[in-house]
Amino acid sequence: MKRIGMLRLALAAGLTALALAVPAHAQELTGTLAKARETGAITIGYRESSVPFSFLNARKEPIGYSIELCRALVTSIEDAVNRSLTIKWVPVTSDSRIDAVASGKVDLECGSTTSNLERQKRVAFSPTMFVSGTKVLVKKGSPIKSFRDLAGKKVAVTAGTTNEKTLRELSDKFKLGINLLVTPDHAESFGLVKSGQADAFATDDVLLYGLIAQDAAKANYEVVGDFLSYDPYGIMYRKGDAQLNKVVVDTFQVLAEDGEIERQYKRWFLRKLPTGESINLPMSAQLETIIQTMSVKAE
Repeated sequence: MKRIGMLRLALAAGLTALALAVPAHAQELTGTLAKARETGAITIGYRESSVPFSFLNARKEPIGYSIELCRALVTSIEDAVNRSLTIKWVPVTSDSRIDAVASGKVDLECGSTTSNLERQKRVAFSPTMFVSGTKVLVKKGSPIKSFRDLAGKKVAVTAGTTNEKTLRELSDKFKLGINLLVTPDHAESFGLVKSGQADAFATDDVLLYGLIAQDAAKANYEVVGDFLSYDPYGIMYRKGDAQLNKVVVDTFQVLAEDGEIERQYKRWFLRKLPTGESINLPMSAQLETIIQTMSVKAE
């Protein structure tokens, strides 16, 4: 509670410009801020198995790196609309998340979503909060060591992910004849490898490490090969919402300047997860540079 209070003070201090950019009166608010002011609620889309970004704890509550950053955004939105807000949690999948944001079913999507030009045509993204890329999970002892070894193999992918598109393009380009097994979520994709129904599971490397860390038989699996794609993650929200966009961008600048993004990274990637395991993934030089750049206030 103390940390949350201190963060609220930091956000309030860093977001004073919002008082000028976002009118205090409800009738002058637009988009998501107007909706939040009127309803007293904000709807967050979360993932159930995107460890350590957005997943469920033992009490079936959403937790994780992305969830904490979204809670900070909610604090800023509360300040912008001048009222406390109730968070309504809505589960989304890789396949449903973009439609959920675009349609207004959720106001913020807090998971492990890659920001790319194709998706930016439909939704908006926060500044980059993580950098990942597609790799392959296999059982130890597997002959698969690179994407070329996937020729003729059964490879699990999760529906609606950039990884599915990457694998299809690689298979076509190099005539690998990969048999893609498309599932609704990461846990099910991993399950296909565990049961022997798939030879490999392709998704962002950090998600693979998260799934392995939580598995009782984690010593039986490994992540192999080079990166097959570049995937910068962001929080999704509705496109064309100027007031919310300013809140998001300004909040991320404050979180970067205050060191909160780095603190949350250490909490979820370097320390023990609620399960008792640690992903033990140091921050990449790319993300360090992105956060340093983000911390500089725009003139």
